[in-house]
Amino acid sequence: MISLRRLLPDGIAGRFALLLTVSLVSANLLALAVLSYERNRLDQAALIAREEERIVSLVPALEAAMPSARPGLANAASTRSSEVTVDPTPLVTTQPDEPRALALATALAEALDERDARVAIRVQPDHRKGGKREAVAASVRLAVADGEGAQWLNIRSRGKRPAPPWIEEGAFLLILALSLAALLAVGLIFVRRLTRPLTDLADAARAAGRGDRMAKVNAGGPREIRDAAAAFNDMQARIARFDAERMQMLAAVGHDLRTPITSLRIRAEMLEPEDGDPMIRTLDEMTVMADGLVAYARGTGESEPLREVDLGQVLQRACAERDLSFAAGESALVRGRPVALGRAIGNLIDNALQYGHAARVAMTCDADMAVITIDDDGPGIREDKLAEVFDPFVRGDDSRNMHTGGAGLGLAIVRDVVAAHGGTVTLSNLPAAGLRATIRLPLSL
Repeated sequence: MISLRRLLPDGIAGRFALLLTVSLVSANLLALAVLSYERNRLDQAALIAREEERIVSLVPALEAAMPSARPGLANAASTRSSEVTVDPTPLVTTQPDEPRALALATALAEALDERDARVAIRVQPDHRKGGKREAVAASVRLAVADGEGAQWLNIRSRGKRPAPPWIEEGAFLLILALSLAALLAVGLIFVRRLTRPLTDLADAARAAGRGDRMAKVNAGGPREIRDAAAAFNDMQARIARFDAERMQMLAAVGHDLRTPITSLRIRAEMLEPEDGDPMIRTLDEMTVMADGLVAYARGTGESEPLREVDLGQVLQRACAERDLSFAAGESALVRGRPVALGRAIGNLIDNALQYGHAARVAMTCDADMAVITIDDDGPGIREDKLAEVFDPFVRGDDSRNMHTGGAGLGLAIVRDVVAAHGGTVTLSNLPAAGLRATIRLPLSL
């Protein structure tokens, strides 16, 4: 079975429109049913009143005529909806207990000097038009001279065919359609104005999840949405301050480590080679780590202002600095920080040159994303380490020195810079040999 939840529209505007439609149609159908019932009730009351008036006026007129002339007069009084006859036997032989029939019979008896009056009200099928209609049958005993046979005024009257409560004239359907269209138009305009801040908040939250600390939400709309926007902006400001303080701390630690490392290196160089060389190698590794901390702290370029950046020019410059060829194709504009992007792309190119002995840079545009690929001819990285090499201090190999690599912060810098621009960076091993680094950045709208 299909879940009812799957049939519901996914957005607030769609659900609100469905709610308005169901509510309005239900309310109008209920009103139509009530009005139809009331109309039928009034029609029935009018039918009974009309028959009462007809009988009360016919009885004296017929009794004033000769008994032999009464059948002809009764036939002349018949209409399309009412058949009037004068017969020797009553049409209604026994008075039914139905309340309206009893009430009409009593009213006729009182108006006709307590004559014998009998009334029956029945619902009969309408064979010509289908459906059913109400019929009134009445019998009133007429006065005759002594010795003459009995005469009864018999009336068969059919009312209008009652319309089913769920069917009404085209006017009702037109009114329903117009009211539904007007209500939906006003409601959807209201909902769009109500949900626009929510859409902005969702977009800003996604950007914040990708690391963009500059994403903010305009505090507009109802009070609850303004409160949510203010809370989101305050959260962004707090996270940005925390990141800035963390980077400042890392930069300070890396910078302050340089002085004692340099001092220890000078002392180690004064020792004999067999004693000083191991110490110097260890100090060199500590220098790499300290420089890596400073580079990581400065890598995201938070202080650099955002502006429109042509990725083709950034890639052209990074390749030219490393004597690589790059053919810029279609223009790809992104909103970002050119220095930080150049540093991130440069880190990937340097890794390809250092570990893969080659770097092939290409760029394409896929829908609303710019896709940059950097391929090398190296041994690649184990599949289980492709994701974790982006973490700080994690490298593709286990060494950490000046000759084989740094402190394992280069890819962490790349990840943070790309995330701050709303993009992603991934690594994958090529089918034959080598590693591919892929950067996806959202294009400017």
